[in-house]
Amino acid sequence: MQKTNPKHKIVKEQSQSQPGMEYKMDPLPEFDTDMPDGKKLLDKKCIITGGDSGIGRAVAVAFARQGADVAIIYKESEKKDAETTANVIHEKYKRQCIQVAADISVEGNCVKAIQKILQTFPKIDILVNNAAVQYPVDDITRISSAQLIETFSVNIFAMFWITKAVVPNMPKGGCIINTASVTAYRGSSSLLDYSSTKGAIVSFTRSLSSNLTDKGIRVNGVAPGPVWTPLIPATFPPEEVAKFGTDSPMKRPGQPVEIAPAYVFLASEDARFISGQILHVNGGELVNG
Repeated sequence: MQKTNPKHKIVKEQSQSQPGMEYKMDPLPEFDTDMPDGKKLLDKKCIITGGDSGIGRAVAVAFARQGADVAIIYKESEKKDAETTANVIHEKYKRQCIQVAADISVEGNCVKAIQKILQTFPKIDILVNNAAVQYPVDDITRISSAQLIETFSVNIFAMFWITKAVVPNMPKGGCIINTASVTAYRGSSSLLDYSSTKGAIVSFTRSLSSNLTDKGIRVNGVAPGPVWTPLIPATFPPEEVAKFGTDSPMKRPGQPVEIAPAYVFLASEDARFISGQILHVNGGELVNG
């Protein structure tokens, strides 16, 4: 069983192709805890994009530990990671986990994915817009239109499309949580398009919060710092992977299990008076906003 206070493990030089698989990482990210199960989200119906691995997996498992049923949306190539997430939710926490493979960079796929989930879940209490891609490029002249369109389609357009499909099926008291990033606040010289989408997510979160107030739906976000997820070995050179997160104030990357509690808090009644806000879970980096 994984510990509640993860210790930094040495990250080795390694590389993967996109989108990155969690089961291939060394060391494996920590996504579960030995903390007692709770009932903060008892019988809530939740959707998490990118719920197969990384932060999404940790959030899915944390929600199940609090009594929720979960649907995860993931790319077909990530099926093995998705099955691992579902097995933990089913076998350890005895909750339901619907697995839906979909390329959310296409609007029609987003709509179909939500429709499929609604065949089992009569309503959606919690939506976590979490899936993202990133492609490091140091020179703006080398960012192709195709890359720019894909990054924006997955990271921000899909949030609009999925939210549009979910909101009519979300009751009063429901909530939406969007995954932003520390790069939305300090930028990133090698992730121009990615950090731009994360800035858009912050504005989307604040604007959507105001838009949905009359419906009784809260909207918040989480802005993680460096976190050890499959996105890292899939996008950075091996020598950079081995040093990932060591320039943060805590001198290490975070583990997904350390990010998930922020989502549980925002999804629960503990945060019923909080909307339009961003929680910064970034290892001590101070940011404005």
